[in-house]
Amino acid sequence: MESFSLILAIVVVTALAFDFTNGFHDTANAMATTISTGALKPKIAVAMSAALNLVGAFLSVEVANTISKGLVDESGIRPEVIFAALVGAILWNLLTWLVGLPSSSSHALMGGLVGATVASAGFGAVHGDVLVTKVLLPAVAAPIVAGVASLLATRFSYGIGSQADGEATRKGYRAGQIASAGLVSLAHGTNDAQKTMGIITLALIAGGAIAPGSNPPTWVILSAGLAIALGTYIGGWRIIRTMGKGLTDLEPRQGFAAQTSAATAILASSHLGFSLSTTHVVSGSVMGAGLGRKGGVVRWSTATRMFAAWALTLPAAALVGAGAESVTDLGDWGTAAVAVFLIAASAAIWKISRREVVDHTNVVEETGEPAGVVTTAIAAVIPPPTGTVVEELTATIPAPAAEPAPAVPPAAAV
Repeated sequence: MESFSLILAIVVVTALAFDFTNGFHDTANAMATTISTGALKPKIAVAMSAALNLVGAFLSVEVANTISKGLVDESGIRPEVIFAALVGAILWNLLTWLVGLPSSSSHALMGGLVGATVASAGFGAVHGDVLVTKVLLPAVAAPIVAGVASLLATRFSYGIGSQADGEATRKGYRAGQIASAGLVSLAHGTNDAQKTMGIITLALIAGGAIAPGSNPPTWVILSAGLAIALGTYIGGWRIIRTMGKGLTDLEPRQGFAAQTSAATAILASSHLGFSLSTTHVVSGSVMGAGLGRKGGVVRWSTATRMFAAWALTLPAAALVGAGAESVTDLGDWGTAAVAVFLIAASAAIWKISRREVVDHTNVVEETGEPAGVVTTAIAAVIPPPTGTVVEELTATIPAPAAEPAPAVPPAAAV
């Protein structure tokens, strides 16, 4: 095994901690719709997702090579820079998990790495062409492509199934949804687990433990796969609730269309080496499926907050990464101070989360999020799906009250 210094060991442990947060942060990507439609029980769903994440970690190393060899100049990177990048990524993951927003763990890692690298070696150490073509452009294109594909797949499924038996159709789509959810989990392992492999490999190169240009060692692949699988099994229930109930209400055939579209996009990007955000892809697919059913709605207030988190992820993680690198640059005591800050901040976030516990027992409860003005307007002009009973409209102006009958005068006395 490679020779380790203390700082290199700290970096590897911190990278695996990030991989763990990535697992529970992104569980919703694979299993939120499956849980919300009732296709699988919550605990069974996350256990299945965890196992397939581990398998997916061994299928490819293309994304890992993008991070370890392509994004930054590996010759000018110190292990402390990698540590600072991970601090920014972990804190952003925990903050967005606390508020239940499905942001991108991948972009948090990329942002932290870019920020820490710039603080350490300047802008010239970042390969801008790789950042644009393999990180930024896929971030914009992926949710749009997946959303459109999911919308069309949903329309198609309702079109061909309009005459089918309702209960038999629902059972068939639930079975398909379980299979497609497994495919998303497998795809998540091939993409997101590799990012931690890439960051650990970059740290090993920076620390002189392995030669520049090396592929991830087997023990790195195994440890990264186990860390993300364990995090997935823990379950990011807050984000699962947002993805499954907060964005839109899905039927089994919509969930099947969303997950199949997402898995296809993620697997294709992994093959091409794109550091794609599975969160962006799955969120786009879920919204596309919501809009693909006649009368379906998307809660745009939730979507707007999610889009804002997406836009802030890269710069926010980069700022924290740059700040952490500035402190670690002061010496060993600076690195120790950053480590203490990371542990304290993580503990504080966890303590705050205990004020309102979300777990497998209440994850499918309604969020109470209103549909929003735009969605209400769309639903008002689009006819409901076949078989839906439309309630009779009632008058909003009450009818005038009946005039009281005139009093009858008393009979005259005789």
